[in-house]
Amino acid sequence: MATKKSPAKKKVATKVVKKAPAKKAAKKVTPKKVVVKKTAKKVVKKTAPKKAPAKKKVPKKVVAKKLAPKKPAAKKAAKKVASKKASSKSPKVDQYGLEQDDEFHGLYFAKSTNKGLVEVKPCTFSLMYWWKGLLGYPDMIEISKGSNTAMLQFESTFGGGDSGETELTEKDVLDIDHIIEVDEEEMLISLYSYVPIPVPDKLIGALGLAILNINPETRYGSLELCSTENEEGKTEHFLRYRAATYLRGIKLGKVEAIESMVTNGSEFFGLALDAMCVNKSIKKWLLS
Repeated sequence: MATKKSPAKKKVATKVVKKAPAKKAAKKVTPKKVVVKKTAKKVVKKTAPKKAPAKKKVPKKVVAKKLAPKKPAAKKAAKKVASKKASSKSPKVDQYGLEQDDEFHGLYFAKSTNKGLVEVKPCTFSLMYWWKGLLGYPDMIEISKGSNTAMLQFESTFGGGDSGETELTEKDVLDIDHIIEVDEEEMLISLYSYVPIPVPDKLIGALGLAILNINPETRYGSLELCSTENEEGKTEHFLRYRAATYLRGIKLGKVEAIESMVTNGSEFFGLALDAMCVNKSIKKWLLS
């Protein structure tokens, strides 16, 4: 700012020089020269104090103007950064914990039952859409009180391969029971496929050995023996195949994930059953 004010000083000096025609009179009367010098000094003295406060005021104003925009700019930047951090840590979710970019975000589903209107949560709705919307079957899904769990039971028919390389042929057909369970809190979908015939006690050892040999080769899901008590209180053993998939984190394609689980599960369970039939006793039991 000092460089900008220095021209003002020069202007004052030039004005004094312009008034110098008094020099002509100075040839005749010498005392006028002294007057000119005095007036010049007075002008300089008078103008100097006027400029001095201007120097003090101007830097104050300039500093204020420079500092003012910097402070709010820093605050705004801080707010933006904070908002970005907050959004990354706590994205907007709906009542089910689904984020904004989820296919079912903010939606509410319900179905009418004999007990009244029942809420259908996202995982259950995905299962319902696959069962009713894609396959066209009637709604058989049982939803628990509170809608946190659901279950679908259905049957299917398994047929053997059409080549001579497999143990089971097209004529070898057996029924399979299926249960699909939904856990809304975990967003977990589980598939259980059963051979509905109890395993004879004499085949438990052979079947257990077959499971140990086949499971390492099963790329999806696993075989297991499930023990339960029947109506008479006796323990029965059933052969079942289990697979599961998490829908948590799947923003788009929950229905497709369920369809893939059931399709792949049926395929690998069929391959496992065919491999077990190398044992003729197991094959006879499966087809009984």
